[in-house]
Amino acid sequence: MVGSGEYDLDASADAFSLLDQVVGARLRRGLAVVVDTLGLDPDLRTRWRELGRAAGMPCVAVVLDTPAALCRERNSRSDRPVPTRVLDQQTARMDHVRRTVESEGWDRVLVVRDDASAGPGRPQPPTADAADRTSAGPVSSRATTAASGAARNAAAAALGLDVVLQVSRFPWGEDPAGWLSEVARAADAAGFAGVALMDHLIQIPQVGRSWEPIPEPWVTLGLLAGLDTRLRLGTLVSPVTFRPAGIIAKTVATLDVLTGGRAFVGLGAGWWEREHLAFGLPFPPPQERLDRLESAIETMRALWGAGTKAYDGERVRLPETTAYPRPVGQPQVLVGGSGEQRTLRIAAALADACNLPSDTAVLERKIAVLRQHCVAVGRPPEEVAITVLDLPVVGQDRDDTWRRVERLRGRAAAAGFARRHHAGETAMHRDRYRALADRGVSTVFVGLPDLQGPADIERFAPVLAGG
Repeated sequence: MVGSGEYDLDASADAFSLLDQVVGARLRRGLAVVVDTLGLDPDLRTRWRELGRAAGMPCVAVVLDTPAALCRERNSRSDRPVPTRVLDQQTARMDHVRRTVESEGWDRVLVVRDDASAGPGRPQPPTADAADRTSAGPVSSRATTAASGAARNAAAAALGLDVVLQVSRFPWGEDPAGWLSEVARAADAAGFAGVALMDHLIQIPQVGRSWEPIPEPWVTLGLLAGLDTRLRLGTLVSPVTFRPAGIIAKTVATLDVLTGGRAFVGLGAGWWEREHLAFGLPFPPPQERLDRLESAIETMRALWGAGTKAYDGERVRLPETTAYPRPVGQPQVLVGGSGEQRTLRIAAALADACNLPSDTAVLERKIAVLRQHCVAVGRPPEEVAITVLDLPVVGQDRDDTWRRVERLRGRAAAAGFARRHHAGETAMHRDRYRALADRGVSTVFVGLPDLQGPADIERFAPVLAGG
């Protein structure tokens, strides 16, 4: 009523003010009142009890006696856990409430023992749909591939661009391979053009906590290459500081051969010093990292070319280019980053595509700068495809959208978080992607900030349907 959702703690003062009005109004009419609250504030308990007394109503306190260990265990499974320090303070205060409530003057005090048998999170039996997918044979698999191809073509036609799923969080539980496979198959069935994996050594704070899993992407893409899909596969993006350029070239070429020409590679200069130091990797200054980005692209092109001759290029010299297997074609090289002086110039001179922010005001400026660089280096601007990274919050209706905003926003203000993530329902996101296509965007990389599994892919699927 007064906040943006059930998790909007910034609205607490207004919420309690409204609650007091509701409690007072019901009591004046002699109606039963149940106040569902943590009840740790003795002044609040006294005020509500006195209102009940004044209305001639019996006043009953119901105390849930939940062991602190069970509180902590349940809290750890919550989508929005209470900080440990706060929870410890609350359980300590609750111990005091249980000791003192008997003497506060209630007509009756009910103490309800809460034990683990009431806890959430029990495993659910497999659904019929899941069982059907498990038992599907080769014929069903081929039919699914054909259907997903039709969905992909329909999505591209409806939106005017391709949409690639960017996976940056991996809540895979006890079955990593199964989770990854199901997400990829769901993306293929929904009409996504491909899957891109984030390339980091430690989970980044913008996505999750450092102890959450973040797999090595090229090994993981090898797993996805073995699935019966037509998804394009690659990274967004691989820092050139992680691997020598020649090794990246070999890796991408191998993936391209295994997938029949569906590999692409996103490259960047790297930005997070912490993961480099933690894994014993040098983290050079920005200028040197950008130099490496340039030479990496040139090295990859040389090793993907025909023959085994020596290569003597502008930035790179190789005594030979014996690199087999060669890729099926020329895998797309995409530069991630929007630095206007150097990064966009590298993209203009050497890349097949550039990845930019999806905010239209920022995007228009970056596209203009990229095109200026293309002209300066003597390259037609249309040769460099424009792609964007979009991190949308997609709800099934308005209430669902705001519940997701509140669950995801952390300490950020709800309205600001919603703006940054373009929070909205299907039709709004579909219109946004059509507008991006009108600005010359060829591909949107979609990273769902609340991706938990295939169900979230299916929730996004109507955006691709274009209806």
